Parts: sequence; structure tokens; C-alpha cells
Amino acid sequence: MKAPTSFSADTIDRVTPTRRPQDRVVMRQSWHHLLFLHWVVPVEALRPLVPPEIEIDTFEGRAYIGLVPFTMTGVRPVWAPAFPPLSNFHEVNVRTYVHYRGADPGVWFFSLDAANSVAVRLARAIWKLPYHFARMELNHSHGLAGELRSARKSMRESSLPNTIDYQSERLWPPPLPAACSVRYTPTGPVTPAVVGSLEHFLAERYLLYTTAGGRLFRGQVNHTPYPLQAADVHSLEESLVAAAGIAHGSERPLAHYARVVHVEIFPLRPALTQSR
Repeated sequence: MKAPTSFSADTIDRVTPTRRPQDRVVMRQSWHHLLFLHWVVPVEALRPLVPPEIEIDTFEGRAYIGLVPFTMTGVRPVWAPAFPPLSNFHEVNVRTYVHYRGADPGVWFFSLDAANSVAVRLARAIWKLPYHFARMELNHSHGLAGELRSARKSMRESSLPNTIDYQSERLWPPPLPAACSVRYTPTGPVTPAVVGSLEHFLAERYLLYTTAGGRLFRGQVNHTPYPLQAADVHSLEESLVAAAGIAHGSERPLAHYARVVHVEIFPLRPALTQSR
């Protein structure tokens, strides 16, 4: 295992990655009903699970594991129109936060489960990400089906959903079992995260890292800041984090919700050629 470095999380530039890069857009998609669940975990529990080229990112000395269920619509290459049977599906990911040589803070995904087998195969092949196919369902009082049919229509904050039920059960590939069932309600005002806050550290992540063929790659997305709200979690049962080889304890997770962001995806490139 790589020895710890002297990089300080307090000196990392966390604003530059939020800006739109000067690069070509390769995909567009929208993310809806994002629930950010986070637990504090020991850095030493994450370090063996993350490539040695990148460092575990921390906030006030604490590392976090995140569980993020949400729904995607309009997923498509930039040159193609959306095709609802393939473009709209649910997803849930398990992730932690990393940086590269004291810069470029981003996300390391332990798993990404999606309810679209075609998307799973393409993401594993093209984006080199650990996608899994899962049976998923999301329900709320305003009806997801109607929302998916009108994905291009602007969503108003004044029509936020009430209690939301989200369920996921991984089908393939292993490790199994890997499932999630959560019931929650968004609460409070919509407030974008303030730079330097814990909310900004956890949610405002625009870079991702992955490996293929022994090389480290970095991808980037861009969207407006998340319209964050607090969320009350009424019930939660999940085995996705344990399937990633991580224990998060029995305490209640930090919970934040974002209604929707519209996302541009940029090419995956070798990380060594992009360090600032």
C-alpha cells in the first residue's frame, strides 16, 4: 500500500473543477431526485480499495462513503436524440472522494447499479466504470411515469415531491447480495452549497477517476450547482456499501436531496495528461 503523502485537503482548489471545461461534449443527460446519503468512515478502511495514484479526500480530517440513488432521463450521445426506452432509467452508486496529487478533487466509484442492461454494458466498456444491472423502482406522490414522459419540461421547485420510495436489487455481475431500499422526504429550503462547507465537499463533485489497463483515467461533467435540500430518511436498508467491502456503522447518515440538474459529459482522458 502506498505511504501517505503530505497533501493538505485544506489547500485543494475546489472551485476550478466546477467550471465548464474547454473540451467537447460527448453526452447529455438529466439527473432527477438525487438523494445523497453519507457516513463517516476511517481513511484506512478506504485506502486499500482505492488506486495508489490517488489520495483519499477528507473534510476536517474525516473521510466519507456515499450512497446516491437517483433517476436519469435523456441519456444520449450529443449527436443523437433521446430514446426513452434506453435513455431513461434509475441508478444508485457507492462512492468516496479522492484527489490527484493535491489537486482535482473528484469521485471514486466502488459501484454503479443501473436498471438498463444496455447502458450497463456500454458504461463498463467505454467509461471503464464498475456498473451492475439491477431491478429498480422509484415512486412518489406526483408519479414518476408522468415525469419521465415530460422530461424536457422544466421542473418547478414549487412542485417538489412528497415522500419518495426507492428500491434497487442487483442482478449481475457480483458481488451479491447488493440491494437498497430507502424511504425519505425532502425538507426545508432549496440552497446551493457554499464553497468550503461540508455540503459542497460532498455534493459538488465534477470529476471522476477510474482505471483501465493499469492506467488512471479522469472524466468530467458539468451542470449548474445542485439545488440542495435537507432530507428526512424514514427507513433505510442497504447492502451495497458492504458489497463494496466497506462498513459504515449504524448511525443515521447525513441526507441531502436535489430535484434535478441537466448534465454535460466530457471525454474520459488519461489523468496524467490533465493534471493542473
